[in-house]
Amino acid sequence: MDNSIRKAVEQAARRPKVRAAVGEVYAQLQREIDLRRPVCSSSGRCCRFEEFGHRLYVTTLELAAFAGDLKAMAGGGWDGTGCPFQAGGLCSVHSIRPFGCRVFFCDPTASAWQNEQYERFHARIKRLHDDLDVPYHYVEWRQALILCHLAPAPATATPPPGPESALARKPLSLPQLPL
Repeated sequence: MDNSIRKAVEQAARRPKVRAAVGEVYAQLQREIDLRRPVCSSSGRCCRFEEFGHRLYVTTLELAAFAGDLKAMAGGGWDGTGCPFQAGGLCSVHSIRPFGCRVFFCDPTASAWQNEQYERFHARIKRLHDDLDVPYHYVEWRQALILCHLAPAPATATPPPGPESALARKPLSLPQLPL
């Protein structure tokens, strides 16, 4: 299964139409977010997955769009916790971050609408897989980065969760982070 994910991502990443379609979904989502004006304190808490008990999952198309636009792989020395693209508490790939990062805000006012928007826009992304003939996989972010050679394997003995459990999962409600 690992090779099929990597192959699907590599093939889709070479297609400008794929990146444009994902970009349009992201732009539509941003318009919805702009209407609500959630607060982002740029604390980087959302990137420290273990510390706050949440995970980020991505689809094949999201990975393809990310890979197609990524300028540099995450640096070495990543210990396997948090996001490998967090640098100095901030996102080093903010402009190309995946959907889950775009829709999640730790702002308490966001919890009333972010789950609905997640479900709505995830459904659009899922339909794009069919429309663009790209196999749909739903994989934990860090494991997907490693599988697709977009981040180094962690230097620790505890790697992020494997794709075998993530592939069977359906989109879940977004977790609530403590303030």
